[in-house]
Amino acid sequence: MPNFRYISWPEYGNLALALAEKVRARGKKYDLVVGIARGGIPVAMVISDHIDVKVDFVNVKSYDDIGKRSPPKILSTLTEGIQGKDILLVDDLVDQGDTLTLMKSYLAGQKPKTLETAVLFKKPWSKTQPDFFLEEVSEWVVFPFELGEMGRLRSKMENGASA
Repeated sequence: MPNFRYISWPEYGNLALALAEKVRARGKKYDLVVGIARGGIPVAMVISDHIDVKVDFVNVKSYDDIGKRSPPKILSTLTEGIQGKDILLVDDLVDQGDTLTLMKSYLAGQKPKTLETAVLFKKPWSKTQPDFFLEEVSEWVVFPFELGEMGRLRSKMENGASA
């Protein structure tokens, strides 16, 4: 069974603010923060609020079931046009990097002026390196909005199914 790192709501809030401050401290002005649903939504909202920039979201599916990864697929897209704009793409974590790679390619096709990325955590084996991140982790990070999902996964694992 993998090692798990559980993030509490207070810790999550502190992490989101720390990432927002890291982005703000760089001094770059963005036109839009784009959050990747589901995990990037709360982080994107905090960053957007902290740097006083509009926020939009893209829904990307990259799991068929709990712990069963599939090629990422864009399910819904932006309501804002991004051509010629400075964009910050946000997610909670980059693991293999497939979702972030897909989204960077998708958004680049819409011709933003710049496209940068921010995540709370990145895995050491990720194929994609974010522009901003707080920590490199090998553990399976469990965010406070995933506790029910994690309980179902642990039940599956204890009953002989693999993650």
